[in-house]
Amino acid sequence: MKTAYVGVYETWADWEIGHLLVELRTGRFTGEQWTIVTVGETREPVTTMGGLRIVPDKVLAEVEPEDGDLLVLAGSAQWDEGGGDAFAKLAQRFLDAGVPVAAICGATAGLARAGLLDDRKHTSAVREYLLATGYQGGDNYVDERAVVDGDLITAGPDSPVQFARAALQRLGLASDVKLDAYEGVFHRGDPSAYPALVG
Repeated sequence: MKTAYVGVYETWADWEIGHLLVELRTGRFTGEQWTIVTVGETREPVTTMGGLRIVPDKVLAEVEPEDGDLLVLAGSAQWDEGGGDAFAKLAQRFLDAGVPVAAICGATAGLARAGLLDDRKHTSAVREYLLATGYQGGDNYVDERAVVDGDLITAGPDSPVQFARAALQRLGLASDVKLDAYEGVFHRGDPSAYPALVG
């Protein structure tokens, strides 16, 4: 069974990666179940933005990229306060090892500060949000809901469905037809797309 490591920290934005985690864990539309492993800086519980209490399964020092198949980083207040360096370093290790990293919203700012977006196509909330970090990747900013460049998947805060779609596509877990149906059902609320999703 493949493994997705998920960074967890105070004010973690629950909704941003919920679609992706559900599809990975259940395999309900992909036919492949993944193990979800939460990773914290310590084993102390963290509280999400929605008020859920999460006790990390592992600490950063216990995570090796070769033991996983994906790293997922959601937004949180820490990224906008200049924090999250330890998770950005973990993302660097994953990318260096050729293991995909999926970052959404504030996590893209953390990766920008770490220089991980300078030479990769990416997106976020808006270009100006990332420019405020002082990063050098402005020319690689793409004004799309979600962007995949090699092993890096990025999205803005208003695109959790597109984020999930992009990650599932990068991981080769569903056909384009099924992914179109997935986005149709969960983003556009189009019930006519459902048969293609479950078929």
